[in-house]
Amino acid sequence: MKADRSCKPDARKRRQASVCATGTNRAYGAGMMHEFLTANRAELIARCRTKVAQRAPPGVLEKELEHGVTIFLEQLIKTLQVEQTSDPIRSRKVSGPSGGGKPALSEISESAALHGKELLQHGFTVEEVVHDYGDLCQSITDLAFERGVLIDIDEFRTLNRCLDNAIANAVTEFGYQRDSVVAGLQADALNERLGFFAHELRNLLCTATLALSIIKEGNVGLSGATGGVLDRALVGLANLIDRSLADVRMAAGAPVQNQLFSLADFIAEIKLSASLEAKVKNCILTVSHVDPLLAVDADRDLLLSAAGNLLQNAFKFSHPLSEVSLNAYAVGDRILIDVEDRCGGLPPGAETMFLPFTQMGADTSGLGLGLSISRRSVEANDGTLSVRNVPGSGCVFTIDLPRHSLPVVAAVSTV
Repeated sequence: MKADRSCKPDARKRRQASVCATGTNRAYGAGMMHEFLTANRAELIARCRTKVAQRAPPGVLEKELEHGVTIFLEQLIKTLQVEQTSDPIRSRKVSGPSGGGKPALSEISESAALHGKELLQHGFTVEEVVHDYGDLCQSITDLAFERGVLIDIDEFRTLNRCLDNAIANAVTEFGYQRDSVVAGLQADALNERLGFFAHELRNLLCTATLALSIIKEGNVGLSGATGGVLDRALVGLANLIDRSLADVRMAAGAPVQNQLFSLADFIAEIKLSASLEAKVKNCILTVSHVDPLLAVDADRDLLLSAAGNLLQNAFKFSHPLSEVSLNAYAVGDRILIDVEDRCGGLPPGAETMFLPFTQMGADTSGLGLGLSISRRSVEANDGTLSVRNVPGSGCVFTIDLPRHSLPVVAAVSTV
């Protein structure tokens, strides 16, 4: 959509300007707008700088940007001068053609594109790109009115053509550069995450490979310490892949695949996998009895990922031989799933723990993505994930979901 970039003075000012321009104080003849601009160049630039300073982001230098109003004003004067010659069409090499359409190379298009890039680099918005050129248009018409100078209609059309082309090219380049910056940041973030993932995957795979090679020599058994190392590496690989797959689904905005399922069966499934990790981490896992009538309507895989990440986090930071508990129950119209650890309590600044790549404990292994993935997975299922500190003991992570019930026949079959 092409915006209306014209900058016409209101009717009252046009009438007054016409009256003043026909008097004895008229300084410039028709077709001599370039003389007016040249004579008042410093005043016009000063007015534009004042307007820009009122909108400039904090920290932007007061010095005018290199390809801004000053360059455009010179190009406008040059365009007006060429149009007074016997070959006025040559002015298009400076200003470009009117009417938009296919872009054409001109002096104004080149400098405006550079100016759009500069404005982005200095923290301006795309709206400021338009305002930057509008400032000069307003300054010209205001000063002409104040000095009683008549702007010829053809010259005003030339002014609008130059402004139109400058704004179009500046905005286009601004958008291109902004998109390039965003794409670059996204690529950097993706590379960082892939780098973390590959690093963790390599470490765990290397550990598992070494442990397996020792066991294959026949000097140690699977039930010994080396077998425990292999167990830990394989559990770590499974958790890393599960977390990454859930993160990919959430980042891609994949549709949530809801289904109604038994809360008791869900907790039993979690218990099977968590029991192995509890053994590897030398912790004690306790799981509460769950009412067989309770049900959850959610994406089972996302919810498994969320609960699994919370349990892994609990095992990771709980003291050896301490208890990690998993409790699922109903309160009113909500189902609550609690994971309580024995980490000793949350440290200062714990409110940032749900941010990606955040690691707060002494153990900095892993990607620091688990809690972020858990929260997004729960929220995708119309739930909330919160944490409560238990000073001196640990903390309790709570998944809060809408409550549902199974049909009585289905509930009996799960007992």
